[in-house]
Amino acid sequence: MKQPDSLASPTRRDLLRAGIGATALLASPALAAVPPGFDQWRDGFRARALAKGVSDATWNRVMGRIEPDMSVFKHFRKQPEFHEQVWQYINRRVSDWRVTNGREALRRNEPLFARIERDFGVERGTLLALWGVESAFGDPLVQQNHMRPIFPSLAALAWNEPRRKAYWQTELINALRIVDRGWGTPEEMRGSWAGAMGHTQWMPEVWLNVGIDYDRDGKVSPFGKPDDALGSSAKYLLNRGKYRRGEHWGYEVRGASGASGSRTYAAWQSAGVTRADGKPFPQPNASAQMWTPVAGGPTFLLGPNFYSVKSYNPSMNYALAICHLGDRILGGPTFIQPFPGSERALTLAEIQEMQTRLTKAGFDTGGTDGRVGNDTMKAVKDYQTKMGLLPADGYGGLKVLARLRQGG
Repeated sequence: MKQPDSLASPTRRDLLRAGIGATALLASPALAAVPPGFDQWRDGFRARALAKGVSDATWNRVMGRIEPDMSVFKHFRKQPEFHEQVWQYINRRVSDWRVTNGREALRRNEPLFARIERDFGVERGTLLALWGVESAFGDPLVQQNHMRPIFPSLAALAWNEPRRKAYWQTELINALRIVDRGWGTPEEMRGSWAGAMGHTQWMPEVWLNVGIDYDRDGKVSPFGKPDDALGSSAKYLLNRGKYRRGEHWGYEVRGASGASGSRTYAAWQSAGVTRADGKPFPQPNASAQMWTPVAGGPTFLLGPNFYSVKSYNPSMNYALAICHLGDRILGGPTFIQPFPGSERALTLAEIQEMQTRLTKAGFDTGGTDGRVGNDTMKAVKDYQTKMGLLPADGYGGLKVLARLRQGG
């Protein structure tokens, strides 16, 4: 669905001011110097795009005056390095803000989620969690302030990224074909520097080949109403992730830690494994594998639907965060067995207090709304470094907040 290593969450700054004209948006001066040769490459690439079905009109509209956004290579080479432990990763994504706003998003869209469950069998918690992590439930401020036009980015990568040039060239053509179909305009196609767009951060290939017109308005759109994005994401999990209707992703368990292989829940129970909350396994004949992310921390039995989520982003920690966030939005508890050395997650009010105190101390968090992104993590890391708080890992937890309250 998206680029590996969670590329949908790089540092996203407001690169172009709101209200900029369409022509200037696509032909805006590059943010880094453009080496010679782009115009020649573009002229040569035109024939390939047209051979793939892109029209002359779309090519001229999008690529005629485009300048590559060379700043993508800074992001490509240097992703933010915060070295989060698993519990920190989980706490940051399964936050008070996302749980609260996920419940509100469900309230507003309950008929949509009910329809998706009927049509695809994908439970609402999973989709709510994906939506919350990928775009803050479609918050327009995320689109406005943290997304960039994708065509200058994809053009730069397709032209000058040596390791996966063929991939980026294909995605550029896919994006052009989307414009050709009338599904999106170049101006509204904004996303991450890697080209992932919309409510659930689709790459162009997924938009083009998996996307469905779920709201029946004649086009497939990851923007605007969430129907197409969420319905298509359910289709993705079902078709590419082999999601199984009616099965839960898995459970926190106790007993027989370290055992391997796939067994039925009934077989695991016979081996002494029980749910950590003491409840029975609702589908004893379904199969699961055991996983302990960190020795001494919680242990899980993972069913096929956990790995369906992992097909969306090839990270076990990401999949665990999504599955746990989905449970929490639907009223489930926190993990019963804590991770070694972990802190409880800050509340929404505590995160806002931390952001406010950091901002007043001269460390820009990019806002004080209780959402922890890379701006807040960088501010925390810089504060930790200045104050000699080790490790300077960018995690804003109880220790950082306590130090800020001391006036340090």
